[in-house]
Amino acid sequence: MSDATVAEFMTSPVLTVTGDEIALDVAAAMDDQAINSVVVVDEACQPEGILTSTDYVRLTADGVDPTETTVADHMTRDIVTASPDTTLSAVAARMRANDISHVPVVDDEDRVMGILSATDLTSYLATD
Repeated sequence: MSDATVAEFMTSPVLTVTGDEIALDVAAAMDDQAINSVVVVDEACQPEGILTSTDYVRLTADGVDPTETTVADHMTRDIVTASPDTTLSAVAARMRANDISHVPVVDDEDRVMGILSATDLTSYLATD
């Protein structure tokens, strides 16, 4: 994976939401934008969690009414982030070690500026 960095392959802008948003509304936004995750942020746009399509499937499979629950109730709170200058090989190792497929990209002030997915890594490998 040479010296390629996250900045070269991340998706930006990224869809961000707050934890108090209704799960169904966020799922609809994800569907509209054909994306598989959203980063949950606080007032300063710092990441608090991530909600993926897998999380959404899990909540519906558990019989939770998506119109009656918030993103905060189902998001993953323990997230791994990367800076834009992180190498793709380093972030791929983190993704594998943590069994995750989405990594929010943050700036020097820990504000969300993008996201890198396993799909982005696959695109890089396919063109390398």
